[in-house]
Amino acid sequence: MSDAQMDLRRRRALYRATHRGSKEMDFLLGRYAAETIPEMSSPDLAVMEELIEAPDPLIAECIYEGTVLGEPALDELIGRMRRFHGFKDGAGNENKNRGKQ
Repeated sequence: MSDAQMDLRRRRALYRATHRGSKEMDFLLGRYAAETIPEMSSPDLAVMEELIEAPDPLIAECIYEGTVLGEPALDELIGRMRRFHGFKDGAGNENKNRGKQ
């Protein structure tokens, strides 16, 4: 992938992360994205793009309550987002699994 294509992907992901339709999600997802997307590798950006496709209530539940989706890459990204926003890891919600069984 060329640098121009990667730059376009990053800009598109950043826009979508910061224009969710709710101020709360624009803040939660958008602030993290603005800080990290410029340095993301293609595989990391692919995980972010996958998370951006998730519905806002599910993303909020994962960030606020520590719910896991059952997909290691997404769960790791959400863990980084939780730490970024000052949420503690291991809040007792590890058993909340919203992913596919």
